[in-house]
Amino acid sequence: MQWTELVVFSALFLLVTVLGFVASRWKNAGSSLDHLDEWGLGGRKFGSWITWFMVGGDLYTAYTFVAVPALIFGAGALGFYALPYTVIVYPLVFLPLLRMWSVSRVHGYVTTADFVRGRYGSRTLAFLVAITGIVATMPYIALQLVGLEAVLRTMGLNAGGLLGHLPLLIAFLILALYTYQSGLRAPALIAFVKDGLIYVVILVAAIYLPSKFGGWGHIFDSASDALAKPGANGKPKGSIFLTGSNQLQYATLALGSALALFLYPHMQTGILASKSRKVIKKNMMALPIYSVLLGVLAMLGYIALTSGAKPIVNHATGKPDSNTIFPVLFDQQFPSWFAGIAFAAIGIGALVPAAIMSIGAANLWTRNIYKEYVNRGATPAQEAKQAKLASLVVKFGAVAFILFIDPQFSIDLQLIGGVMILQTLPAVAVALYTRWLHIRGLVIGWFVGMGWGLYLLYTIPNPATNHAHFGGSALTLEKLSLLGWHPFGGSQTQIYVGVVALAANAVVAVVVTVIAHAFKVSNGLDRTHPADYHAEDGSPNVKPIAVH
Repeated sequence: MQWTELVVFSALFLLVTVLGFVASRWKNAGSSLDHLDEWGLGGRKFGSWITWFMVGGDLYTAYTFVAVPALIFGAGALGFYALPYTVIVYPLVFLPLLRMWSVSRVHGYVTTADFVRGRYGSRTLAFLVAITGIVATMPYIALQLVGLEAVLRTMGLNAGGLLGHLPLLIAFLILALYTYQSGLRAPALIAFVKDGLIYVVILVAAIYLPSKFGGWGHIFDSASDALAKPGANGKPKGSIFLTGSNQLQYATLALGSALALFLYPHMQTGILASKSRKVIKKNMMALPIYSVLLGVLAMLGYIALTSGAKPIVNHATGKPDSNTIFPVLFDQQFPSWFAGIAFAAIGIGALVPAAIMSIGAANLWTRNIYKEYVNRGATPAQEAKQAKLASLVVKFGAVAFILFIDPQFSIDLQLIGGVMILQTLPAVAVALYTRWLHIRGLVIGWFVGMGWGLYLLYTIPNPATNHAHFGGSALTLEKLSLLGWHPFGGSQTQIYVGVVALAANAVVAVVVTVIAHAFKVSNGLDRTHPADYHAEDGSPNVKPIAVH
């Protein structure tokens, strides 16, 4: 047991717990939390600073802080895909997010599925978008637990069985309670602490560690030598340079991840909670600052290779847990009190996104499944109550992933989640600009993209983890088959499955749309108007908060 680290970690965890409960009275919440606008979107009145910390705390998660260095440690340059992905995402989503915010404020939409329902008048299409968002979010929340458990394991809480998971269960029970009480205000307030700690920890590490290990030149040379050593399959574990076979995978993974991020419920929840389009514009310009932090963080994977750090063996599985490499590095190279601060930053970094993700999924359940199919006459108070209960189910469903499924498999499930959420892009992002795509094309395209994407993921093995299926998201082009035809036979170049599945989705949607238009098939009722997509805060057509 690392008692100093554990005491510092516990003290900071207690601080954010208090903040989580206090948040129920922050920004004049009170009894208004019995409305989904208030509980699930923070009253839609977060300003620039709150939005910046909250969205940053939501997108740069605990798993980011353990997985990116771990991927660099294990594979080298390929792990840097997270850097261009977080650079290009903001220019890509700048205008779509503004349009989504405006049309949502005019019509009182809480979720992307609300928008799809209003844009096309289709319950089926809205249901597909909602269920995709919920299912894709579950393993994403589970991965926050993976990051938190990596920290707990490094501090000595590494028992097997239920006892080994007990600290995690206690942490998420506390998270569930203050999220239930305070809604989105809790992670928004805690994000200030989380982001502040992360910045301090990473900047200190970026200055101190390179000087300790002989400078970046020596670090790169040592990391290159370590990655060149053969892994379990007899081949080099990785390289500090991209190779001919993984350059396309790197580019498509970065692009696909950027597109997927816009579609995740937690991204939309953070944006719709902003009080104006101006707030969103400022944040799309300022959030790339986090990418600088992420780049420094990724380099710590090379420092871990140079230092000789080794992952801790998970006593529950008997296998080394690669996710512990970042905490182990800090445990070995810094005083215990500072390592405790770093561990608290990662642990709190799990709570903020997990809370926002569970709220985003709960909003989808409440507005697009419960109210649409179970209780069409639900009052605002009933909606809020349902969302609170759903957020508990989602959180503890994520805990079940960790308790009953190998954590490595939950990582594979997150890759599946990214492929799944991409299949909603035509119905959500494209629909923000045009209704040309037909409802039937969007529905059939969703099924084709989803089915083919999951099939391709099923065919990918992972020898390192002994998984015959769902072993990753990188597809070798020679295995790409179109009704038995292999257009890239013999090619060892890899590509991200999500982009392949999305391309199939889009082609089918376009073809079916052309046929539907030719036969003049009805394309549903559009309840939105062109002016709705440019409405500013204070415009006469903007609906007052907490009124539906």
